[in-house]
Amino acid sequence: MEREGDDTATDPDGERERDEEPDGRAGDSTAESSASDRIPDDERNALETIAHGAVLTSGGVAGQRALTAATEFVLTRGLGPTAYGVYALAWRIAQLLSRLVTFGSVPAIQRYLPEYADDPGRRSAVAGLAYATTVGFGVAFAAGVWVAAPAINARTVTEPAFPGTMRAFGVLVGLLGVVMVASALFRAVGSARGEILFNKLLRPGVRLVGALAALALGYSVVGVAGAIVAATAVLAAAAVPLSASVTGVRPSLRGVRGEARRFYDHAAPVAMSSLGKVFQNRVDVLLVGALLTATAAGVYNVVLVVIAVAWIPLLSFNQLLPPVASELYASDRTETLNAVYGSVTRQIVTAVVPVIAVIAVFGREILGLFGDPYVAGYLPLVVYLGGVFVGSAVGATGWLLMMTDHQYARMALDWLLAVLNVGLTYAFVVRYGLVGAALGTSLAIAVQNAIQVVLLRHFEGLWPFDRSFLPPLAAGGVAVGAMYAVRAPLNGATAVLAGAPVGFAAYAASLAVLGVDPRDRFVARRLAGRYRAALVERFG
Repeated sequence: MEREGDDTATDPDGERERDEEPDGRAGDSTAESSASDRIPDDERNALETIAHGAVLTSGGVAGQRALTAATEFVLTRGLGPTAYGVYALAWRIAQLLSRLVTFGSVPAIQRYLPEYADDPGRRSAVAGLAYATTVGFGVAFAAGVWVAAPAINARTVTEPAFPGTMRAFGVLVGLLGVVMVASALFRAVGSARGEILFNKLLRPGVRLVGALAALALGYSVVGVAGAIVAATAVLAAAAVPLSASVTGVRPSLRGVRGEARRFYDHAAPVAMSSLGKVFQNRVDVLLVGALLTATAAGVYNVVLVVIAVAWIPLLSFNQLLPPVASELYASDRTETLNAVYGSVTRQIVTAVVPVIAVIAVFGREILGLFGDPYVAGYLPLVVYLGGVFVGSAVGATGWLLMMTDHQYARMALDWLLAVLNVGLTYAFVVRYGLVGAALGTSLAIAVQNAIQVVLLRHFEGLWPFDRSFLPPLAAGGVAVGAMYAVRAPLNGATAVLAGAPVGFAAYAASLAVLGVDPRDRFVARRLAGRYRAALVERFG
């Protein structure tokens, strides 16, 4: 059972649910039950909250990735390689700007709304500041893109359709920011459903609808961009009042003077970090457009679409971790926070290993679904997966630095690595082409997250790793071997459809033999009992 706005680490119904579900451990051995019983109650609640949010989010993010892949499939087939390359570069630039348009408002909402749970006025002021900041930067970005689009075209793809496409997407940036702020309000009050609906499903859904409508009417790439902007505007207009109604957080500019200093003290360094991260692990998109061809930009965009699937476990577990971490840190429960961090990180690794294995083994076949020209992205895809693994294996390092008030340290690190990465990625792209773009980004992700782990240990004593991380890695090796055995006599989509289930089965069987941590078993049992009870209640 999920209660909107009340699914937090301090769930008051936690004890009642444990009393009502004593049979959740009925099938366990005595040793396993004893191990689970040693988990402190506040850690149990936090783990269940985060895992429940991850389950809900994984479905939403998977739907998001499916809608995104469907959109790219439609556009690759409907526009052709060159026109799709124009769209892909303009779209990726718009996505980069959308990371900046909220000016750190989304993390600030996650940081302060849980703290202001008993003060509706301060919550409203935080929401009002977030919306006002986003709209202001959205207007500025749209104007800047309108002026800069011809110059960007001259220095990148040099295609006549690019300036019009880029100008349309300049308007899109502010609209995306509004949707992200509305979604962040759901997330900050512990509601995964609203954030999933607007940010994970409706946002890519309206893009697909706009693209399909434009192509059906015979529009070019500029028309496709305009249709996407129109569809997103409708979504933004609906998101703001609906989020206020459901969460009870109604944006207001009353009292913003009193909140502005604290709000921007958190938001500004986060925004600077986001800008640094654009140069740190998204400079590849800009350099591919500037140094290679429009077709290469399209190929790389498809690589990023496939890579996005591998980020699902990390994004899912990070859904409700920030507000939980903020609450634990604010109440000085650092030991519990460290235990939760370690358990959640291990669960992320357990979930991401088989996904990476499937993409690595069947990458050529997956890319081929978009068309033969896109198979050229296989080697960059594999290289990029290395960064995905490291970024996932260390867990929510960036969020934890922000939730423990070390946002300035993260900002400094982001900019230090950004400067290094621009130079390295430029050299890699010039020398190795698309592979160099993936290599530069993968290295940046790995270095960034490794240093953030060290910073968390230095500042707060947080450290997630122990021997319990080894079984998922070993099981992943078994899964890779099993999938290669299936792939050898097959090809194309048939190989993926036959091999992926075999790989997942081999992974699950190996993990069962090697052993699962008691905390992970506890989470699985609790969620299984929770969903089973919900199904019985709904369907009898």
